[in-house]
Amino acid sequence: MQEIKIESSWKDLLKDEFQKPYFSSLVEFIKKEYATKDIFPPAKYIFSALDNCPVENLKIVIIGQDPYHTPGVANGLAFSANPGNKIPPSLQNIFKEIIAEYGGAMPASPDLSSWAKQGILLLNTTLTVQSGKPMSHKDHGWETFTDAIIQKISEKKDNLVFMLWGAHAQKKQSLIDSAKHLVLTSPHPSPFSAASGFFGNNHFKQANDYLSLLGIDPIKWL
Repeated sequence: MQEIKIESSWKDLLKDEFQKPYFSSLVEFIKKEYATKDIFPPAKYIFSALDNCPVENLKIVIIGQDPYHTPGVANGLAFSANPGNKIPPSLQNIFKEIIAEYGGAMPASPDLSSWAKQGILLLNTTLTVQSGKPMSHKDHGWETFTDAIIQKISEKKDNLVFMLWGAHAQKKQSLIDSAKHLVLTSPHPSPFSAASGFFGNNHFKQANDYLSLLGIDPIKWL
């Protein structure tokens, strides 16, 4: 198998996963998909969530589902989109909640790279998708891999903040040691559920208050 190109601290943390049979099968499936179909994000951005947030910088984990399936949108970071795109509806609601907590104006760009660089792991549970077919790469091995990421950072790190929005993300709670991490849950920011408890969850302030209490630099959200 070709060497996996991924940021070095993650390569070290996940080295055992890369040797497992499921991961070899996943790599073969993904190679074939990229060779024969329109797949997002572009292959070089598959591991952007990891590449932009080394393990040692990690402060917060936000879990999404799978990449945007519209051409030119997905950039490998959950909820984030490439500059020049409209802000997707769920991200609009995320920004609205931040503005409600802190004040400020709606950002012009949907690109959350600045969050990743501040120590936020924006992790989709499935890292690739076929154009126009949401969840098309579900159940091919990505979930096993991303579950391993969640479990390993829970074990190896202390005092992380996990933001679990919606039922899909909340299923990952069993992988997290809540005795040593802050786990925040609420409905998903989707327009279908944001009004039932995402708005008003105060997660962004809760996260920063927790980090500040530990002497860790808080996140600049906007």
